[in-house]
Amino acid sequence: MSNALAITLPTNLSVGSFDSYLNTVSQMPILTPEYERELALRYRDNGDLEAARELVLYNLRFVVHVARGYSGYGLPLPDIIQEGNVGLMKAVKRFDPDVGVRLVSFAVHWIRAEIHEFVIKNWRIVKVATTKAQRKLFFNLRKSKERLGWLSNEEAKAVAKDLGVDLKTVYEMEKRLDGNDVALDMPHDDSSDENYSAPISYLEQHNADPSTLLENAEWQDHKEDKLSLAMADLDERSLDILNSRWLAEEKATLHELAGRYNVSAERIRQLEKNAMNKLKAAFVLAA
Repeated sequence: MSNALAITLPTNLSVGSFDSYLNTVSQMPILTPEYERELALRYRDNGDLEAARELVLYNLRFVVHVARGYSGYGLPLPDIIQEGNVGLMKAVKRFDPDVGVRLVSFAVHWIRAEIHEFVIKNWRIVKVATTKAQRKLFFNLRKSKERLGWLSNEEAKAVAKDLGVDLKTVYEMEKRLDGNDVALDMPHDDSSDENYSAPISYLEQHNADPSTLLENAEWQDHKEDKLSLAMADLDERSLDILNSRWLAEEKATLHELAGRYNVSAERIRQLEKNAMNKLKAAFVLAA
C-alpha cells in the first residue's frame, strides 16, 4: 500500500494519547456491506487512496479487539495494536470485494499474522530457550536442520548427547522449528507475490457476521466494566459476603459468615440480597 496512506493513519501510539486513541476508534461507525464494497471497488479499480484510508480507519476498532487477546504476553498493548494496524493495511491492499466476504473476515488473518510475528520476536524466543543449554540447542539444531531436514533417530540421539540434553527436548525443539511449515492462516512473505493470500483468508463464516461478533464482544466488555464499578461501590462487608458466597473456590455458608461478623445468618442473607440488587440495578442502567 502506498506510503501516502500509512502516513495519515494513527499507527504510532504514544502513551499519552493511547486512551484517546481507544476512545476515538471505539466511536467509529461500522461500515455497511454495501458501502464497504463500494470503497473496496474504488481502491481496487481506481487506486483511490482515500477509499483505502476509510476502509482502514473504520476497521481500527476491530484491530483493538483482536489485539486485546494478546495482552497476556506482557507486551505493551499500544505496540501490539500498532502491529495489528500494519496487518490491516496489508489486508486492505489485497482484499477482493468480488469474493463475497467482509473485510474483517479476510483481515483477521493478516492482523494476527503481524501480531504473531511481533510476539515471537519479542517474547516467544526467550520462553522457548530460557537456559544456556536450550539456547545452544535452538541455534545448533536450526543449523543442522538446514543441512539435513528432519533428523533421524540416530542423528537426534547424537545431538542430544553432544549438547547434554534429553532426546525428548531435541524432538520438541525440532517440532517448534518446523511450525511454520503448516501455518495455514499465515500470509505469504511480502517479498514474493504481493497478491498472494492463504486460502483460509477467504473461508466464509456462515454462522456469524464479524461485525455482530465484534459488537457482542464490546457489549460484554461494557457489562464487565459496569459490574466492576458496581462492586467497587459496595461497602467492604457486602463485598466480602459476595466474594465468599459466589466467587471463592470454597464458598462460605450463611452461618460461617454470621460467625465472622457476629450477626445472625438472616442478617447476612439480607446484606447479600441488598448487594445483589445493587449489582442488578447497575446492569439495568447499562442496558
